[in-house]
Amino acid sequence: MFTDGHGRVTVFSPTDRTVSAGRAGPIDLPARELALTVHRGEHDDIDLTYGALGAHLAEHALVVDGPVHETYLVGPRDTASHDTDNRAAWRTEIGWPVFTTAT
Repeated sequence: MFTDGHGRVTVFSPTDRTVSAGRAGPIDLPARELALTVHRGEHDDIDLTYGALGAHLAEHALVVDGPVHETYLVGPRDTASHDTDNRAAWRTEIGWPVFTTAT
């Protein structure tokens, strides 16, 4: 998506019921090991955080094929308990699948 300006993404929201409407439907995400980092601030430069994490993982031969995850820890849709009007307060966790030797 970042290099071509377009691509395919899966957006999900955990739910306790089955939802099926239009292109929306259930998906099971398999368990996997993820390398995590947190991007701080608005998303205009989130590609830099992806690049830093990806470079580190490639340098250490840890990258495996699989979808990268974003979890919005603090963002524009949060409740008034967070200062989301201040985009510098946003926090986005990025999880990249990695090779692991753990059992």
